[in-house]
Amino acid sequence: MSAVTSHFISGLITMGFLIAGLFFLRFWTKTRDLLFAAFAAAFWLLAANQALVALIDVAREERSWLYLLRVAAFALIIAAVVWKNRSSAKLPGRGGRSEGN
Repeated sequence: MSAVTSHFISGLITMGFLIAGLFFLRFWTKTRDLLFAAFAAAFWLLAANQALVALIDVAREERSWLYLLRVAAFALIIAAVVWKNRSSAKLPGRGGRSEGN
């Protein structure tokens, strides 16, 4: 694959991540649910990672630190899902027992 094609595809992927982040930001503004805000931030971190990998001209071995942004994005998603599940378990009517017992 040529360098021009590679940069073009990286730009498309970055744009996709940014648009996904904007969708989640829109959902967050409507619901104020922090899960959507965390997803928006995670997608923007993924976009930053993709853009930096494409734009910074360093050897493949020396750019492994850039992938820490990807790790942070996935950690943010995992933390948000765990937080959401724990907070919804504390709501009335969401206990482990069925209502009929």
